[in-house]
Amino acid sequence: MRIVALLLLLLATPTLAEDASAWRILTQPGAVGLMRHAEAPGTRDPEGFRLEDCASQRQLDDAGRAQARAMGEAVRRHGIPVARVYSSQWCRCRETAELLGLGRVDLLPALNSLRWDQADPPAQLAETRRIISGASGQAVLMVTHQFNITELTGESAASGEIIVVRAAMNGSLTVLGRVSPP
Repeated sequence: MRIVALLLLLLATPTLAEDASAWRILTQPGAVGLMRHAEAPGTRDPEGFRLEDCASQRQLDDAGRAQARAMGEAVRRHGIPVARVYSSQWCRCRETAELLGLGRVDLLPALNSLRWDQADPPAQLAETRRIISGASGQAVLMVTHQFNITELTGESAASGEIIVVRAAMNGSLTVLGRVSPP
């Protein structure tokens, strides 16, 4: 039994170290956090949903709201100087961004789901990369969707997780770390 407990602890340690390193990186100029919205049950929005009508979309549940608040508290506890918070126009992303409590939330259509029938993935990805490339000074946090994060980084993110990136000189994004939801 002790051996199993020790193995579980050792398996958890890289995640803790990775989180600690990612928090430090987020304090550096040019670091950007791509955050998947907090927990929202289900996998897709209902047919005919409308951006302006939250009742027609998948929404955060109580666990998702608590997750967003806890992540905001973790950002403050780690002393991350967040200069800008951007969000997709989807209600679950907006609510996540607002519940972080890190300041004004700017809606950014480029962060809208790439799987939406009105999406323009090449233009949205280019705009997102442009903003990330222009990030300097304090950290920028972008609340978006799994599909967008995967297209930008090649990595998947759990609900409420932050993938820390920085733009390279050629405009590509380098993944520097990840912060798991509390």
